[in-house]
Amino acid sequence: MRIGVLSLQGGVVEHMNHIRELGSEAVEVKKIEDIKDINGLIFPGGESTTIGKILRERDMLIPLRERIISGLPVWGTCAGMILLAKEIENDEHTHLSVMDIRVRRNAYGRQINSFEITERIKGVSENPIPLVFIRAPYIISYGDDVKIIHMVNGNIVAARQNNILVTSFHPELTENIEFHKYFLSMCII
Repeated sequence: MRIGVLSLQGGVVEHMNHIRELGSEAVEVKKIEDIKDINGLIFPGGESTTIGKILRERDMLIPLRERIISGLPVWGTCAGMILLAKEIENDEHTHLSVMDIRVRRNAYGRQINSFEITERIKGVSENPIPLVFIRAPYIISYGDDVKIIHMVNGNIVAARQNNILVTSFHPELTENIEFHKYFLSMCII
């Protein structure tokens, strides 16, 4: 199985290492041709406005949106969640607009407010897993087709809508591979 990782910013190497650890091929995605033969795509963290701008400059936004709408499994972590959302609070501009969620960016505050907790996530892991939040967004509203996977202190931090998975936190920044395993299970055709 070949899993692409959008390689413009963020924890690219960390995501790729986890994918390889699970026995799959990890592919850097820097241009639209790189998504031709992949089974899934990860949008890592970073700065969503900058990543969106680069996607537009490289004419990747519309072809990516079309691939996702046609069923390509995707996972957005942190900024990736913002890129995939149909609505961003206090911002009239969106990016890929493929998941029926409204997100609040930097919902937990600034860099200094970053934190890590360990929790069990039903359906993902039987054991507690570390969740790393860095200037993280969370979901403030969602459509009927969106399944909530996990909440922290009443805030939605992980959700799925068909072939689209989003997390506020960064599983790639831990040694735990359970969330990557969960995403790979979405990519099996």
